[in-house]
Amino acid sequence: MKRVVLALLLPALLMPALLLPTPHATASEAPFERSEQRSPCTDYDPLRRAFFGDTHVHTALSFDAWGQGTMAGPGDAYRFARGEALGIQPYSSDGLPSRSIQPRRPLDFAIVTDHSDLLGETRICDDPSQEGHDSLVCRVVRRFPKLGYILVNGHVYSSELPSRYSFCGSGGAVCLRAALGPWQEIQQAAEAHYDRSSACGFTTFVGYEWTGMPGGRNIHRNVIFRNATAQRFPTTYIETPTQEGLWQALDQECLQAGNGCDVLAIPHNSNVSAGSMFTVSSADGEPISAEDAAMRARLETLVEVTQHKGDSECRPGAEDELCAYETLPYPRMADMAHVNSEPGQLPPLMYTREVLAEGLLQQARLGINPFKFGLIGSTDTHLAAPGLVAEDSFIGHAAGTVDSRLQVPAFPDRAEFNPGGLAVLWAEENSRDALFAAMRRREVYGTSGPRMTVRMFAGWDYPDDLCSGDDFVEKGYAGGVPMGGDLPAARGPGAPKLALWALRDPAGKQSPSHPLERIQIVKGYLDNGRSVEKVYDVAGEPADPDALDLSTCTTRARGSDQLCTVWSDPDFDPDAPAFYYARVLEVPSCRWNSYLCNRAGVDCDDPGSVPGELATCCDTGIARSIRERAWTSPVWYTPAGQR
Repeated sequence: MKRVVLALLLPALLMPALLLPTPHATASEAPFERSEQRSPCTDYDPLRRAFFGDTHVHTALSFDAWGQGTMAGPGDAYRFARGEALGIQPYSSDGLPSRSIQPRRPLDFAIVTDHSDLLGETRICDDPSQEGHDSLVCRVVRRFPKLGYILVNGHVYSSELPSRYSFCGSGGAVCLRAALGPWQEIQQAAEAHYDRSSACGFTTFVGYEWTGMPGGRNIHRNVIFRNATAQRFPTTYIETPTQEGLWQALDQECLQAGNGCDVLAIPHNSNVSAGSMFTVSSADGEPISAEDAAMRARLETLVEVTQHKGDSECRPGAEDELCAYETLPYPRMADMAHVNSEPGQLPPLMYTREVLAEGLLQQARLGINPFKFGLIGSTDTHLAAPGLVAEDSFIGHAAGTVDSRLQVPAFPDRAEFNPGGLAVLWAEENSRDALFAAMRRREVYGTSGPRMTVRMFAGWDYPDDLCSGDDFVEKGYAGGVPMGGDLPAARGPGAPKLALWALRDPAGKQSPSHPLERIQIVKGYLDNGRSVEKVYDVAGEPADPDALDLSTCTTRARGSDQLCTVWSDPDFDPDAPAFYYARVLEVPSCRWNSYLCNRAGVDCDDPGSVPGELATCCDTGIARSIRERAWTSPVWYTPAGQR
């Protein structure tokens, strides 16, 4: 067993001596294809390594980040991801930052995804040499940033019929022309910071965010290109205000362009979509067609299950008590503006788990699953700070307040927000083609921030003692499929087996690292045409709920450094389509607000001593502890007669 532990743990510790090709090792998929010229990576592992990154990053090129005082650009974001310090707001009158931040550990990859929709307007309002700089809108934005932020966001992002301001000229030509410069800057920064040497030390991708939010309902997508070939101009919500229009644009301007362009779109924050992100009917009200489903399935292989603006795994209030993790109390993105609003009724198809179940229903109806998603996490940072996920030092992501451009707030973010998570990709090497192939085949998982290493394989014949050998990964690939895959046809009677291994974050002194509590399997399946969910504890056990001392953020919970098991579904029905994914939990630990309030010396037993700006510290409606976690991509089972 010790040999297996090392084989899994050392990739997380980035020890390249053990990552050379193994002649007899084979993965379940054919090697990825090369679409670009680059040096071969010295560190290549056919059994794949876990690469940690952030696919959702905003810089000063995004209107909302700029409006909240961010001055760092795409190059700064990539330097931060590689480990360099970054100056942040508030800035002095001569442009000097008042603070700096630095990651405790570099990332393996990052993707700047600035909002495509207001690239030109942001450049015009910021650059005195641009036509339209002295427009009323730009003057309001610069002079009254909070008012300008609200006005512009409402005019564009939340509108059912978005349009450009008059200073953009006829057909928006002035703003579209001004946007070309930032779009080139995004691409140039991605190229400049991509390590094309054989060291393969850091990978970037060209990307942007399409920011649709009709009626305040979030339907955002992060668009990621495989290589340096991208659209001439990114699709915007203003000119293309439907998700169907986005898919058509990506298909026509990239996939069908014949120039080597390849692309994926990643939905995020379905938790504030009010059910509009994963629709099962078209604009005319008719059920989606097989053609529609195929387009979506081709372009959207991943979903962002957690990020700064809440968790999207499962519906709060469900029988699964762990669904009460980082959930927001409102159904629409626009509702966050109403600080004292009561929780609204949550429509269906807002959370990933129920959407995965809907995919089974659509598969049965259409013969294709439009919601076959791999699960990742990311930050949605608006500080140009990818991977800034530590709970004990969270300073906000500048996504919830304009005040941060003028002063350092005592309470750095909206209390219901969180530091966000990370995307983890299993790939042979740290190159664009290898990482993109992982995203396409969904061999990925997400974490709430910690860098735990998680493997999951599904097959029919795994031995029960698989964890005790030194060939867990090799046998995992040989005997089935990894996370994100489809179970092969059954070789006879019996239930599928899932082989699972998780290792705690090996952060050491670099960052707080907590033991693993347990591994759960979440199963969704169809029973007589209706979807059913079940959650199974398969390794480890619940920690003592009183083991965490919130006043010191220390715990008596022992937990585990590693968990491994081979689990067989005790309720398997060979005639019922199903999906399975793993949820790996750490023992309970302090949420970011507990660290913050403890440092400030807040004593809630003496309310009169608590400064008004820290009153939230004593709000009993705000969680003070969390269980950090990871979510694997599912594996899918389809009965033989329905394949």
